[in-house]
Amino acid sequence: MNIEQSELSQALGTAQERRREPLGSTVKTALQLYFRNLNGHNPGSIYQMVIAEVERPMFETVMDHVKGNQSRASQILGISRSTLRKKLKIYDLD
Repeated sequence: MNIEQSELSQALGTAQERRREPLGSTVKTALQLYFRNLNGHNPGSIYQMVIAEVERPMFETVMDHVKGNQSRASQILGISRSTLRKKLKIYDLD
């Protein structure tokens, strides 16, 4: 584990503490750490970075939960099957 990962782990607390916090709080803490560790460098494509970090595990977890059933997954996610298929392809989960 590198220093940044260690700091993030400490900042986010234990798994039990994280379960009590909304996802938004966890994202906020991670972004604050990201900005603190830039060391004068310009941030880039933060929106895409955050979306990718959240979307991929979300799709993985939902697809595992529904045992690969794309119809059920799209219903749970509230998106069309075609959008789901597109996202699964983007994240190489198809």
